[in-house]
Amino acid sequence: MRKGRLIVLLLLLIVPLCLGAQDVLQMFGYFESQFLGAYAHEEFYQLYTNKLRIDLKANLSDKITFAANFDYIVYHGNTEWNILDFLSSEIVSAIPTGMQNLYIIPFSDRTFLDNAYIKIAFKYFDLTVGKQQISLGTGYVWNPTDVFNIKDPLDPTYEQPGHNAIRMDIPIRPGFTLTTLYSPGDSWRQSACLIQLKGRISHFDFSIIAVEKGLTFHDYTRFNLLALNFLEHPERRQVLGGSLAGELLGAGLWAEYAYSRMEISDDFYELVIGIDYTFDFQTYIMAEFYRNTLGKTDFKQYDLNDWMRLFASEQKTISRDQVYCLIQHPMTDLLNFGLSSIYSFSDESLILIPMLTYNLSNNVDIMAYLNFNLGEEGKVFGRNLGNGGLLRARVYF
Repeated sequence: MRKGRLIVLLLLLIVPLCLGAQDVLQMFGYFESQFLGAYAHEEFYQLYTNKLRIDLKANLSDKITFAANFDYIVYHGNTEWNILDFLSSEIVSAIPTGMQNLYIIPFSDRTFLDNAYIKIAFKYFDLTVGKQQISLGTGYVWNPTDVFNIKDPLDPTYEQPGHNAIRMDIPIRPGFTLTTLYSPGDSWRQSACLIQLKGRISHFDFSIIAVEKGLTFHDYTRFNLLALNFLEHPERRQVLGGSLAGELLGAGLWAEYAYSRMEISDDFYELVIGIDYTFDFQTYIMAEFYRNTLGKTDFKQYDLNDWMRLFASEQKTISRDQVYCLIQHPMTDLLNFGLSSIYSFSDESLILIPMLTYNLSNNVDIMAYLNFNLGEEGKVFGRNLGNGGLLRARVYF
């Protein structure tokens, strides 16, 4: 009932705006229908999702812009997935029987405001206030300098959520911008402060960034009965890093690095190095290497906390060294075929991801991929994770 009332309220707000300010307000968006399936341990899991996204944008004056995104998502099928069904038997056997129902991830219908912000252009700086996109770094799959988002390696280009923030962009000189940002959390320790310098030298764009932000790890072996949550370990994280992107001899090159100084946990660093190239016959190839010293070099060291923190997006990986490769070729003007893979040097496991994109028209897209985990049980791409795929259709309006 709450969701229904919220939708009605939103429509009551949108319709008068559209009727009374058609020359100012733009309204667009998309409808997305998606099927996700996975086969593991002789069981088939399926999840069907319908998503409606409404985007609003209004240029209130030459210097003031308002934008917002509203999402409504409903789930069908198996809406409760037990993570233990995808872990190795060695890890599952060490969990007490009475705790095994605590590792279920529910998929509940969602109605939320993904972004809503106002941007004001002053004489010496631009100010953006509200829930907004914060996209950092040059990496395609992994972004060491991005402490706000973690991409899905199987679908790295999917849109990222908005974050509440106050942002100021200050042009220093042509081609150079200084950005400061504050993102409030539950407390000052959980809030984020950022400063970034972006510029261009010769054929390369670069950035230097410093961030301080709260980070909470959970201990998924201990459950807090009072809070009805796994035990939390909040701490402060300081990040210093930078990125580089450009072109050399027709090939695209990028690199990104970040060192994280932790208040309690061990310090760690992340590194990305990437290259891509498009041949004259339109075949596109790309490779991106990623190192994260928070990850481990031996899969026998992976424990329950490693896996749960990976699934809960508390860390980007549990394997130290990985490489992502992609080859893509347009079969027709409307149809593209690609094959990507991720190989872990640390535990010698591999996942293959054949993919297909089809543009039915200017406003209708279909995307599909399969994923095959080919590693031994217990590895980051172990066969115990199962094989599966995704089919997504999207209509823009």
